[in-house]
Amino acid sequence: MLAVGVRWRRFFPIKKHCWDDTWMKIPIPGRDKPCPSRKTQVTIRRMYFKQFYLGCLAHASYLVGSEGEAVVVDPQRDVDQYISEAEAQGLKIKYVIETHLHADFVSGHRELAARTGAEIVFGKEADATFQHRAVQDGDEIRIGKVVLRIMETPGHTPESISVLVTDTETGMIGKKGKRGTGEEEDELWHVDHLPEPQKILTGDTLFVGDVGRPDLAGGKGYTPAMMAGMMYDTLHGKLLKLGDEVEVYPAHGAGSMCGKNMSTETSSTIGAQRTLNYALQPMAKDDFVRMMTVDLPEAPAYFPHDAEINRTGASSLAELARPAALTPEEVKRLSDHQILDVRGAAEFGAGHLPCAINVGLKGQFAIWSASLLAMDRPIVIVAESEEQAAEAVVRLARVGLENVKGYLAGGIAAWSDAGFELAAVPQITVNELKELIAHESSLQVLDVRRPAEYESGHVPSARASQLLSLQQSLENLALDPAKPTAVICAGGYRSSAATSILQQHGFADLLNVTGGTSAWIAAGFEVEQSN
Repeated sequence: MLAVGVRWRRFFPIKKHCWDDTWMKIPIPGRDKPCPSRKTQVTIRRMYFKQFYLGCLAHASYLVGSEGEAVVVDPQRDVDQYISEAEAQGLKIKYVIETHLHADFVSGHRELAARTGAEIVFGKEADATFQHRAVQDGDEIRIGKVVLRIMETPGHTPESISVLVTDTETGMIGKKGKRGTGEEEDELWHVDHLPEPQKILTGDTLFVGDVGRPDLAGGKGYTPAMMAGMMYDTLHGKLLKLGDEVEVYPAHGAGSMCGKNMSTETSSTIGAQRTLNYALQPMAKDDFVRMMTVDLPEAPAYFPHDAEINRTGASSLAELARPAALTPEEVKRLSDHQILDVRGAAEFGAGHLPCAINVGLKGQFAIWSASLLAMDRPIVIVAESEEQAAEAVVRLARVGLENVKGYLAGGIAAWSDAGFELAAVPQITVNELKELIAHESSLQVLDVRRPAEYESGHVPSARASQLLSLQQSLENLALDPAKPTAVICAGGYRSSAATSILQQHGFADLLNVTGGTSAWIAAGFEVEQSN
């Protein structure tokens, strides 16, 4: 039996994967007696909502569904997971929405549309070259009982949009029932107004703990200051006018190069960001623009390349050529190719091709591969297995590196068995590093973390050069290639990549610090801080 004068609701926390089957508890005006008998329990099935998070790219995409229809927002390059999930939930994908022309990865919007018949949607300023729907402020797209309202939110890019998600079923929570006498009772509840949006998909405009960087639209004639000004207007004129309870779902999290202070959390609320996000605090527009345009991390060189691929539309992954299995002799003859070793730091350090760049599959592989490799030179992969090489091919394609010509058949063992030279990089612990600093006066320590990481605390006397620009900054570091050089990052991943670059510039006595600065600090060793 229901309690007097109430309806029941089972409240849900923020979910990233759910059908919202809900009951409500709401006062019923004028009712002061319990129903003698109520056997009808009403369950309303609401929208389906799922976040797909790809850690390698710190990228979030979304599937939203209602009454057999669905939309995918900001899909990654390989789209099978969206199709499979939609089929499992009984949904047909009708739309693919892109919040902007992504620069840090290649989207699968064209393949997804071709395989499902979906319509592609971009903001009107995107100038995409293929058939799509160009939307602007206030435009609405409906899937079942869900309304997706477009909000133009320039600042990260001129064409950026955000998507307000409203499940209209929240205003219709029941139906008539019968009292114990069999008499039909009054309407228990009704819709006074359409519900407010429950969620907003913010793309790269608003992140958890940050906002999108304003310096990626230079090719379109916009300065960082101009874009930061647009961002201020977007935040204060639009996003901050939403209710505190609106759930925020961005396109990226910590590790992405599209911002500089992103949280590891992948969703939040407008209220939480209003309180905690540094960029949303009350300030004058000029102060905001100044804050957003200083100390920007360097943007990877591949960003414009990927943005242009997304503007014209990437080909299907199925169209990519399958990489060939190459013998050690064939690999040795390929002097114009880039050798990409995708094994972990320890395996790479134990023995590798002298000319190889190390970017391990277990870290942010795609981001760093695209940042360190030339986009226009062919690639040969060195991996522990054929399966690992195949994985690398797909993950490289996610960032527009489609020029993998082959992989070393048999891996490093085959290279060694052929009698070819192997290079090595010894791995040392932070305890060993501390001893070397104390007793080896010629030791050079190089920290390849980002500037903010270095400034927050580093090994005493370590020189700084972030991995992203290491090749360009080597001449200014005044490092002696003949002296022992210990390379350190946060945990040993980026530093291993850095040692592979330094080897190609003649550094012969390299050490990779396992555990990195995190292990150094955890051991209680002294750190220096920079202003």
